Amino acid sequence: MGWSLFYSLFFLERGKLPGKFPGCKRPTLKNMKKTKRSLWAIRKSKNQNSLGIHLIADFWFGKKIEDPKELEKVLIEAAKRTGNIPLKFSFYKFNPQGLTGVLLLAESHIAFHSWPEFDYLGIDIFSCGKKAKPERALKYLKRVLKPKKVEISIIKRGKLK
Repeated sequence: MGWSLFYSLFFLERGKLPGKFPGCKRPTLKNMKKTKRSLWAIRKSKNQNSLGIHLIADFWFGKKIEDPKELEKVLIEAAKRTGNIPLKFSFYKFNPQGLTGVLLLAESHIAFHSWPEFDYLGIDIFSCGKKAKPERALKYLKRVLKPKKVEISIIKRGKLK
């Protein structure tokens, strides 16, 4: 086991990360490889303090979706309303009930997890495009799924400052 891995595991088990790992450098805007995406990140970092927004929503007592084709249609429309580009939809249907699915986006993903026996839907929308507005997807999903109770968490991903 290399020292970097050893130190990582040692500190992660204790819930702490040291400032430096031997042999590892944290990427910075100055030392990152210059690619189209990294140049976009550099420009974005001047105006924003994170690369993306991750909305996590708990929907209670709303419409139940058990048909994967209906779920795909709903998630694609939600993605279009955010300004994101849908790439691929994948799902799994549980027996006797429940559905989980994810719509991969060029800018990240929208995921859906249902527990019909609890009248619960877990939804997460992670978006990191220039024009992306994940809150628009959330607004659309609320309108379509009509939950009676909603709990939302917002996480800034890829903090730059």
